[in-house]
Amino acid sequence: MNIVVLVKQVPDTYSERKLSDSDHTLDRDATDAVLDEINERAVEAALQLKEAGGGEVTVVTIGPDRATDAIRKALSMGADKAVHLSDEAIHGSCAVQTAKALASLINTAIGAPGDGFDLVLAGNEASDGRAGAVPAMVADVLGLPALTHAREITVDGSTVTVKRETDDGVTHLTAELPAVVSVGEKINEPRYPSFKGIMAAKKKPVTTLSLGDAGIDASEVGIANALTSVTASQPKPPKSAGEKIEDEGDAGAKIAAFLVSQKLI
Repeated sequence: MNIVVLVKQVPDTYSERKLSDSDHTLDRDATDAVLDEINERAVEAALQLKEAGGGEVTVVTIGPDRATDAIRKALSMGADKAVHLSDEAIHGSCAVQTAKALASLINTAIGAPGDGFDLVLAGNEASDGRAGAVPAMVADVLGLPALTHAREITVDGSTVTVKRETDDGVTHLTAELPAVVSVGEKINEPRYPSFKGIMAAKKKPVTTLSLGDAGIDASEVGIANALTSVTASQPKPPKSAGEKIEDEGDAGAKIAAFLVSQKLI
């Protein structure tokens, strides 16, 4: 089974993130960049399926040149190869543009569903955009069934089944391959790359494409053609000091009054 995993390099959630003053997009150069944790779980799920039934795992990403660091992380975990769409014209693309570009990239670089690949895995949402819709939109563009927010994935022959767990209960979803599956944070614990895996990743093939190489017209992507845009932004205000209460025998009443004013009691 040939599995495609959609991955993304995102700003480290432990560092301060900010928007660019010029176009209000995320300033990706202002902080350290890492492979999104939810994508690590998607890669782990793909590797487990490969180990159970054989096949190949290809990671696919769209991003600037330094996104190769995220690719190498996935390859060091055990993925076999990677495809990287890198083009300055992609900057500022909205979720819809991204989904269409990913679908075109998969069809061009890997092949048609059922021919070039059997399954596409992705995280349910990226930690920088939080749209939570790209995997389903990719499935729609590719004309494939979408099984979202999976906690467990099993493949039996040409059938994929996922278990989706929510506050309302457990749902079992089944579809015929090829299909697109997005995973949640509870699906697994990603493996740590071994030293052997890190060294092997340096020799694994990474195909880097431009928009033209992927058959994507520049008018279909980019901030100027995006369906959504941010018109204004400002830094979050600094934290203000808390209210200090001196106990003069009435501290309890003052605290209660403060909690009432904040509608906490």
